[in-house]
Amino acid sequence: MALYAPLKFYYSFICALCVALLLAAAVPARAALPVAQGESLPTLAPMLEKTAPAVVNIAIETRVRTARNPLLEDPFFRRFFNIPEQQQPSTRRAISAGSGVIVDARQGYVLTNAHVAKNADKIEVTLTDGRELSAELVGLDEEVDLAVLKLDKTDHLTQIRIGDSTGLRVGDYVLAIGNPFGLGQTVTSGIVSALGRTGLGIEGYENFIQTDASINPGNSGGALVNLRGELVGINTAILAPSGGNVGIGFAIPTEMAVNVMEQLIEHGEVRRGVLGVTIQDLTPELADAFQVEQRQRGVVVTNVVEDSAADKAGLKAGDVVVEVDGQAVTRAADLRNKVGLSPVGEKVRLNIIRDGRKREIVAVITESDQRQSGGDTISKFLEGASLRDLRKGELRHADSGVLVEAVARNSPAWRAGLRGGDVIINANRQNVANMKELESAVPDADAALLLRVNRDGGVFFVVVR
Repeated sequence: MALYAPLKFYYSFICALCVALLLAAAVPARAALPVAQGESLPTLAPMLEKTAPAVVNIAIETRVRTARNPLLEDPFFRRFFNIPEQQQPSTRRAISAGSGVIVDARQGYVLTNAHVAKNADKIEVTLTDGRELSAELVGLDEEVDLAVLKLDKTDHLTQIRIGDSTGLRVGDYVLAIGNPFGLGQTVTSGIVSALGRTGLGIEGYENFIQTDASINPGNSGGALVNLRGELVGINTAILAPSGGNVGIGFAIPTEMAVNVMEQLIEHGEVRRGVLGVTIQDLTPELADAFQVEQRQRGVVVTNVVEDSAADKAGLKAGDVVVEVDGQAVTRAADLRNKVGLSPVGEKVRLNIIRDGRKREIVAVITESDQRQSGGDTISKFLEGASLRDLRKGELRHADSGVLVEAVARNSPAWRAGLRGGDVIINANRQNVANMKELESAVPDADAALLLRVNRDGGVFFVVVR
């Protein structure tokens, strides 16, 4: 008992000291954001009250084929048990949720992701005031992952103001508005973490805005807005190694989205142009070889397709492209995005370095005469791959075949091992020189595939199932 009293005293003293320190620390924190009595608190609510009604929830209904018991495919088994053969494959209804943004209230146009609206049999759009409207698909572009919907009614709609994404800077505050997990409209905040993200393998054309504003499944197609309430991006994907948000989300900038949207509304599809070159990033070794300053950034032309727009403009292998229409080209994706998103017939001014001297070349973007389609039109195991005929002289290591332009990450084609730049030269033991021959070699879209692939000159077999 003699030792208990001092211990009790010390314990009371330490507790009192901790409380005093906490109270002292709280004083400057409260003083950091002084708000006088009667003044309103800082809030983004007024901006969101004007902007949020333009962001809608999208419900997609699709019919998917259900797997059948393999025994039911055996005619002897059916005959023995007197089971009639099913003429039509059994299907089930699947419902998925996403988000969209009303960009034209008068016409009822809604911008969303292609992967949200793809294969939809029925599209229902829910507004913030609770109204449910039907919508139809105007067109979609899987290369950029954008789609345009048209609402069946246009009364009392609110459209969003479209901002200039080229003016964004790392550190700018942004808000993500969407329908995560089907909960209903949700707003999260963050900053622009990075700009011009490429090489992720998510889409064919990548120039993402990276943000730490929470983006989760269901946010796809929703709005990324600045503090003025202007649309600067369409939320598209997240990096989620644990399955949930970890503060790394990606949005398609309005610079790309508006271009694709206008073509989808006008043509129902995106008519991509081609320049007719193959390129690679400029390395310090290449810069020295082509007499370019070490600090200069650009891309090297490795091949020019005969009779292409580049050939007619005078581009040559070994030219270093440093600017396109006054914008710096620092990597191959910059030039590819600029050309791929330019309307057919548009003139582009290329600033190049040849033999150590700067030149300007004007090229006219021409329409690609190559057939292009999604891999799922040929086989369900090729879903996520963008395929087209290989152009003559396009690659040094392959003369003919079907070029895999891009592969969506974690898609069936990606899991099968296909990557962008691969050339399919044989399918099911039949040589294929183009898309038509590939389709002929794959009569059953649900059957396993044996592909022979040329990757950078190395040839190997891939079993896809």
